[in-house]
Amino acid sequence: MGHEKEPLYRRVNTRTRGVAHGGGDYRWSRHARREDRASRGAMGSHQRQGLDYTPLFRFLLSRVGGDWTQVHREAVSRLDRAEPIFWLVARSEAERQPYVRIGGTSYFNGLFVDDDNRLCLVDPDLRIEDLTPSCACCTHTLNGVPFVRRYEGG
Repeated sequence: MGHEKEPLYRRVNTRTRGVAHGGGDYRWSRHARREDRASRGAMGSHQRQGLDYTPLFRFLLSRVGGDWTQVHREAVSRLDRAEPIFWLVARSEAERQPYVRIGGTSYFNGLFVDDDNRLCLVDPDLRIEDLTPSCACCTHTLNGVPFVRRYEGG
């Protein structure tokens, strides 16, 4: 029997007090008489809540320099959908960024696939010392490591 690898995402508790889900627009408009109910469409959510893709991002960063076809194949086999891969991996030169912000205070190195089909860092010289937090109240991280510099705002 083969050992099945763990998924590259995890479920997070979304019922905890203080977890923001967005939405709520329908709640404020449901009794409004300005428009016909039939014209509003479905109430269903288009968001996927409660999933954390940090394990995917760490997996991708650990495979820098590897063959993209193999890395992509393994990542897709361990995910619920392929879209989060391209939150870090740029599909075109125009999408390349030295770092990518995921959520409020988590940053990860930006990635791209080079001409030799290898997964590469957009800015291999980017260091955690180069980044400054945007506020004093939160812990900002790059690839899971807290920023070294302190908030410099006023």
